[in-house]
Amino acid sequence: MAKRIYRMAKRAESRDETRARIVDAAIALHEEVGPKDTTISAIAERAGVQRLTVYRHFPDDETLFQACSSGWMALHPPPDPEGVVGGGRKACEYGLAALFAYYSATQGMWTSVLRDAKQVAALRQPVDDYHQYLDRYAMALGRALSSAEDRAVALTLRHAVAFPTWVSLGERGLADGEKAALVMDWLACLSAPSSSVPSRGM
Repeated sequence: MAKRIYRMAKRAESRDETRARIVDAAIALHEEVGPKDTTISAIAERAGVQRLTVYRHFPDDETLFQACSSGWMALHPPPDPEGVVGGGRKACEYGLAALFAYYSATQGMWTSVLRDAKQVAALRQPVDDYHQYLDRYAMALGRALSSAEDRAVALTLRHAVAFPTWVSLGERGLADGEKAALVMDWLACLSAPSSSVPSRGM
């Protein structure tokens, strides 16, 4: 009986290891070539298994993508909206800088995923989750400014936290700290008289 239990445990361990290799292989390919161009054959080759083994563990794209999304996010957790603590401009700017640093560390994956999102149905839920996270993060930044109910502030912050905005500002030569400072200038412009609008060279 003990030997049978041991064999069952070893088989379960082997299944878990195989599943983990498949997920790791898929994640790597999603970042390298994009989810749209990642094939089951390529995943199987990278993981060192047969195609049928991939299908046994993940019978459809949705289960595979969900496993990849959960696994990747566990390794690369984004800043917690609840981590935006305190009030005032400093808390908001710190929160922006934290998110921008996260984008710097994970740029490759977000570039691939968001590029392919409209063409890969299985990406819809993970991308929806990402957008909902950004909604919460922008709201947290607005609360730090005591302006969560101000529509212009809310729209500005939601635009600022989007990955394409971060990319666009980077293409104009801004470092992450400069991006955060520029967003704070945008916010200042919403309430300042035109004569006191800050001027920042581009």
